[in-house]
Amino acid sequence: MPHEKLFQPLRLGAIEAPNRILMAPLTRGRTQAGSVPNELMVEYYRQRAGAGLIITEATGISVEGLGWPAAPGIWSAEQTEGWKHVTEAVHKAGGRIVLQLWHMGRLVHPDFLGGEMPVSASPTRAPGHAWTPSGRKDYEPARELRRDEIPRIIDDYGRAAENAHAAGFDGVQLHGANGYLIDQFIRDATNHRDDDYGGPAENRVRLMREVMERLIAVWGAGRVGIRLSPNGETQGCDDSDPATTFTVAAKVLEELGIAFLELREPGPDGSFGRTEVPRQSPAIRQAFTGPLVLNSDYDANRAEADIAAGRCDAVSFGRPYISNPDLAERIAAGVEWAPNRNAPKSWYSPGAEGYIDYPPMDAHWAAAAD
Repeated sequence: MPHEKLFQPLRLGAIEAPNRILMAPLTRGRTQAGSVPNELMVEYYRQRAGAGLIITEATGISVEGLGWPAAPGIWSAEQTEGWKHVTEAVHKAGGRIVLQLWHMGRLVHPDFLGGEMPVSASPTRAPGHAWTPSGRKDYEPARELRRDEIPRIIDDYGRAAENAHAAGFDGVQLHGANGYLIDQFIRDATNHRDDDYGGPAENRVRLMREVMERLIAVWGAGRVGIRLSPNGETQGCDDSDPATTFTVAAKVLEELGIAFLELREPGPDGSFGRTEVPRQSPAIRQAFTGPLVLNSDYDANRAEADIAAGRCDAVSFGRPYISNPDLAERIAAGVEWAPNRNAPKSWYSPGAEGYIDYPPMDAHWAAAAD
């Protein structure tokens, strides 16, 4: 079979993945009022159940932590009920799905917070613009998260994990990448603290550890993963010594015995900007012996090669899954991938267009035959 390695089963902790083609988290902005998942999302995820594992779009753990229009949440009973319909549909289609837990930190605009300042590791301001319900606006300065507030943040993650369990997910993934709150604590460009959550890398990864411990208390280590982005600046978040910082983080995750570690390692033209920084995954691979998932800018051949070479155990595909709901099946059949229509406009626009109207492979072939 072409791409034989991609179609070998893989155990991700307690989750049995039938193949090594994972669906990466993809913000799509399709919820109904109140950040509640809806029937469009049920169909969207059902269509993609052929992935070895679906990692959902980033999902807010609290009002304070969510600053993207129409992105989903997991802090309320109504949101939890909405997600139940998604997980039921995916499981009925034979799939597996974990929920990515998200706190955006300083990337939440005050418009989402009733005018209050966002929180971060330190009082910093992100570059660029936020998408708000009333259009693009400059990011505003964040305030430092007080030491006595940190238990509240951890509790928010814990409640979100409990709600994810009630919603029928197969596990959870902590979003520790892309310049959001956990990443803001990990990297020294955004963490200027002088307490036990700042300074050396061992302190800066402390919040990550404590949140992961809370998630494990809810789910067990075999159903908890994390996403990190160790390569270069992301939304103003960077580190002066990523090799040391992320090796320290990987050793913590090794000690915790988590289900899997996903690394976002973009190429020179990644969606969050250019990066020329050497990849950290080889060093992380030495420190973390559990399942390692690599992400960003992969095609099937490169994914097969990296798995065959032992660089990773699986690959998560993001943008290809937008326009190819049956991506794994297409790779197995050697069928060309469908391009994204009206990208990136259709990525975040409301409605079914560019979301659930991409035909599966067999329908595509039938249409071509006509």
